[in-house]
Amino acid sequence: MAEGLRERKKRQTRQRISDVALGLFVERGFDRVTIAEVAAAAEVSVNTLYNYYEAKEDLVLPPDQASPQRLADLVRARRPGESAARAVLAQLRDELRRRDRTLGLTAGFGPVFHMMRAAPTLTARLEDLGRQMTDALATVLAEETGAGLDDPTPRLVASQIGWFHSLVYAEIGQRIVAGEKPDTIAEAVLDLLDLVEGLLSEQALAYATRATRKE
Repeated sequence: MAEGLRERKKRQTRQRISDVALGLFVERGFDRVTIAEVAAAAEVSVNTLYNYYEAKEDLVLPPDQASPQRLADLVRARRPGESAARAVLAQLRDELRRRDRTLGLTAGFGPVFHMMRAAPTLTARLEDLGRQMTDALATVLAEETGAGLDDPTPRLVASQIGWFHSLVYAEIGQRIVAGEKPDTIAEAVLDLLDLVEGLLSEQALAYATRATRKE
């Protein structure tokens, strides 16, 4: 369906607020900028800003892009014959090949990344987000495999998937700090994922393989 005028204006306002906020945060530091200052610079009221973003951290890590359900959703959407780990590996490889902006693989992301690293509340939120992703994934794996409450396998497999998912972001961050270009980073991390896949056990790689459809 075509986007309506109201929806387009809301999307544009949301994007303007985000762009203005990031510019201020990069220039002055996340903790040195208030919500009121962001609202004034974006030419909206504080109440309007909060209608779009519930918390200051959401301006940098919007819930629709940094969702605790990311890993769980990827596994729920996996194809027949595909396991949980391989579904996440495939998605990460696809995002790396596309130089997806959610991975920070865009020109000019370096200053944004430096700003995020310097803000304790943002780094804490990222760490908590990783834990929530693993928890949500473990729940899905337990449900889909019918694992009992005393079976640690879903949690262990979810932890391994969460580990290499976090590793990708950490590696990208380190290479951004080192001044590498997005294309160079993407190729290096693709090689890293190949190494990770080779190190994972076959049990972990095959766990929760979705049954193929019967003809």
